Amino acid sequence: MAQLTFTPADHARITDAIRAAEAATTGEIYAVFARSSDAYVFVPATVALGLSLLAALVAAVLAPLAGFAISALALVLSQVAATALLLVLFAAMPRLRLAFVPQAIAEERAHRTALAQFFAHNLHSTKGRTGILIFVSEAEHYAEVLADAGIAAKVPQEAWDAIVARLIEAAKADRLAEGYIAAITAAGAILTEHFPGDHRNPNEIPDRLVEI
Repeated sequence: MAQLTFTPADHARITDAIRAAEAATTGEIYAVFARSSDAYVFVPATVALGLSLLAALVAAVLAPLAGFAISALALVLSQVAATALLLVLFAAMPRLRLAFVPQAIAEERAHRTALAQFFAHNLHSTKGRTGILIFVSEAEHYAEVLADAGIAAKVPQEAWDAIVARLIEAAKADRLAEGYIAAITAAGAILTEHFPGDHRNPNEIPDRLVEI
């Protein structure tokens, strides 16, 4: 999947969608897009060391069978060289790291980032506890809708799961701006049903998409 991007026009459309969705509800909607939820700095060293050790083991076993003699020094030097080359490769291609990260770890890091954004933007402190976060992390192919306590008590998780599923499909099709707009519209309809408001609703959270 190509790297997802948002134009100024996309940002403006998402802002308009949030304002429209919040027009008839006391709920607050915030959108965050993360390029990646972690640097995964443990991956290059772990993978490079593991692969270089495996290569050395294979060489040590197969070389005598093929009639070659490999000294201990040559094995050590080859491991050092292989490790260095792999570290350079990971540095040049950061996105390659995710190929070696277990899915459970990637999802945990993305969820942790979503929670951090939820609290960083004060979605937990709105009047009535009716803030929601629509979050996407590109590198992990992860999306989530986080709802504060007031909403979670009335809206079943299945409602948010359906929105997330459509958001992920939009990202796969490189239509993430449209995916956000559709998610915001759907979330607004849910909030309006359970937390109706009127024109006097205070706007407690800025109406925008944040890229991190």
